[in-house]
Amino acid sequence: MSASAVTPEVRVRFCPSPTGTPHVGMIRTALFNWAYARHTGGSMVFRIEDTDASRDSQESYEMLVEAMRWLGLDWDEGPEVGGPDGPYRQSERRDVYAGIAQRLLDAGELYESFSTAEEIEARRKAAGQDPKLGYDGHDRALTDEQKAAFRADGREPVLRLRMPDEDFTWDDLVRGDITFKAGATPDPVLVRANGDPLYTFTNPVDDALMRVTHVLRGEDLLPSTPRQLALYAALRRIGVTDFTPRFGHLPYVMGEGNKKLSKRDPQSNLFLYRERGFLPEGLLNYLALLGWSIADDRDIFSVAELVEAFSLEKVSANPARFDLKKAEAINAAHLRALPVEEFVSRVLPHLAADGLLVDPTEEQLTALRGVAPLVQERLVVLSEASGMVRFLFTDEGSFVPEAESAAKALGEDARPVLTASITALESVREWTAASIEEALKVSLVDGLGLKPRKAYAPVRVAVTGRTVSPPLYESLELVGRDRSIGRLRRALGSI
Repeated sequence: MSASAVTPEVRVRFCPSPTGTPHVGMIRTALFNWAYARHTGGSMVFRIEDTDASRDSQESYEMLVEAMRWLGLDWDEGPEVGGPDGPYRQSERRDVYAGIAQRLLDAGELYESFSTAEEIEARRKAAGQDPKLGYDGHDRALTDEQKAAFRADGREPVLRLRMPDEDFTWDDLVRGDITFKAGATPDPVLVRANGDPLYTFTNPVDDALMRVTHVLRGEDLLPSTPRQLALYAALRRIGVTDFTPRFGHLPYVMGEGNKKLSKRDPQSNLFLYRERGFLPEGLLNYLALLGWSIADDRDIFSVAELVEAFSLEKVSANPARFDLKKAEAINAAHLRALPVEEFVSRVLPHLAADGLLVDPTEEQLTALRGVAPLVQERLVVLSEASGMVRFLFTDEGSFVPEAESAAKALGEDARPVLTASITALESVREWTAASIEEALKVSLVDGLGLKPRKAYAPVRVAVTGRTVSPPLYESLELVGRDRSIGRLRRALGSI
């Protein structure tokens, strides 16, 4: 059986189950679907597969929507947007599934199956077969009398799909030609005995009703494709749809130890990256590289450039490893590229969360704008900004260098450095970075004969409170003459 597609307009879907916190592998799948829809001028359907009441939660659903909104991955149809094929939560579509299941049953595409797992295993063993082969097709030809007898014994049937006895072949959009041999896939259960539809049923039915043309999903779902193709063929025969979508199976996202990145892996939690201060565009840039590339010699690009260049031909079939250091480096590049005003607006919530600039004055905002270009060059994520700029926005009465930094740089041997620095800076007429640099160089490097690292470390810690800070001379200029010299005096007095 070969799958083909008639595609008047590209329609993709992202259909997560609302269980737990959104993870980066799931979002990578959403991103590839979204990018393909936007690149082709098609549509993206956002659908929530929440038929498992024991695992699904409203909280998780809300986090999914929040994650998509934060990343800017918009959708054309789905929750909060609507569309002609709603509702878009499977828990609200039970009547739809029941109706189509009945049509398939009436047409002979589905059949009632009463066999228990124990009976199936016993039959396999009796035939000298491996029980792991699963269901054996035993109930395909049950008579009405046999079905009535089972019901009289209190049994209720599941509904199984009658798989055709032929090979399944399709041209996978990522992996090329794939074939599953006839008989390799047992007749699957699509509806439980209590009437609850399974994922193996609801997913293809919704794809058919919503006219999805391209199914881009994780590699782990590849073995279920023959079942989906067989169900699609049945849906075509009863008139639910007139085409079969094309399938593309995206590569695994791997974590530590050559294992698939799981929800339990700390690196997989999407919201941890937001809390750390990853930019949405920085994170999306990195996630796009997990199985795709814009060019062999280029890793940094905007979301608009991603959309412009995205193609399924460049999606790799090989597993992609999640590399946190590379993700951070790419985010840092996006941070450096932000215009100052944009950087200020992005960093303010992180500063406020750390107790800085909760209700900033215009003077404080001006100071933040002044230090922003210096800080941007040194940040990896926005949450690091508080440590970098705290020296500008701390009251003098409560300003104290970090203990670890003070221990490194403000020992007894710092006394002559601080003394000479105070004398040199008191004589600076124009309080500019250039004048400050010249004064300190003449006093500490030329006058005391110190190497720059040894000369400036005590000054840096005394004024900024840290061994790592924005550039020293510019920091002194922003702090101001009186505050800078006052901090140097207090540091000297503490030795």
